[in-house]
Amino acid sequence: MDDNMIELRNVTKRYGPIVANANVNLSVRRGELMTLLGPSGCGKTTALRCITGQVTPDEGRVFIDGVDVTDVPTHKRELGMVFQNFALFPHMTVYENVEFPLMIRRVPQGQRREMVMDALRLIRMESYAQHYPRQLSGGQQQRVGLARALVYHPKVLLLDEPLSNLDAKLREEMRFEIRDLISRLGITALYVTHDQAEALALSDRVAVMNAGRIEQVGTPDEIYESPRSRFVADFIGLSNFIRGKVLAIERGMAIVAVNHIKLMVPAAEGTQVGQDILVFIRPNDVRLFPVDFAKAENTFEGVVHKLTYLGDTIDYRVIVAEGVQIRVQTDGKVRFNAGEAVKVCLPEARCRVILE
Repeated sequence: MDDNMIELRNVTKRYGPIVANANVNLSVRRGELMTLLGPSGCGKTTALRCITGQVTPDEGRVFIDGVDVTDVPTHKRELGMVFQNFALFPHMTVYENVEFPLMIRRVPQGQRREMVMDALRLIRMESYAQHYPRQLSGGQQQRVGLARALVYHPKVLLLDEPLSNLDAKLREEMRFEIRDLISRLGITALYVTHDQAEALALSDRVAVMNAGRIEQVGTPDEIYESPRSRFVADFIGLSNFIRGKVLAIERGMAIVAVNHIKLMVPAAEGTQVGQDILVFIRPNDVRLFPVDFAKAENTFEGVVHKLTYLGDTIDYRVIVAEGVQIRVQTDGKVRFNAGEAVKVCLPEARCRVILE
């Protein structure tokens, strides 16, 4: 049995001079929840539509469960789809909305009731069967959309930004409900979003897209901790990028000159002496100390330029050299003022080299 449930092989799709997908290769494993993440216009919806059959690639092939479906009509691909706008029929009850996909598939009436009620029990809404969409909250409507997509037991569940119309608190609750439901069913799912927090919270793996291409595929911690490009590092979470030149490489560590200061960071594969690089570190990995703090690895004097109170954290901007400003986020247990001299520490183990 093929371990991949969905495969895009060298898929390219153009709209006139615009290349929406450029030689996209993507595999979603059987039983996996993968998120396709990227900004608006990056090509993620086009990739999804190539999988559903709404769009035919100009080049490349689409496989579902090992079968080439590139030329197979949408309704024969055994896919479940959850939309951004809920897409419920307002004149139908919850029961009728969930039943509708079974009716168009000509499932016998006796089977339909059992299947619909099973789907409603999955989302804990069997008591709402006779309600209309207008009588439901946004979260309840999206649950009904999930039940309708799952009622006919599709091979694959596709979710196109399904939570973007919900408020922030409900969105957070629903992402955990979706994760739990998909895990319980053991179904293969591809989730499309531009929300990085959603992608990190939901996914077994994340595929980051940019300008029609896949930039990186990995687990949430791989994507966050070890981004392979500036785009991925910048798009996922908060980042510091410090431009410098490699002076030497010793025992796997690169000595990097940044104006008058020197950093010691783990050398990435392919790092060479004399090369211009970016040193990347998250603001919450940077340490801030009083100016009399004893010197440690990668510790430099700086001046607090400005600070912002964020409740559970304080966000500092600290100038450590001409043209070099470091962003630092701390828990606020020790506080510093604008204009105050401080020591800034960039722990070697938390720094990453990004080659340009």
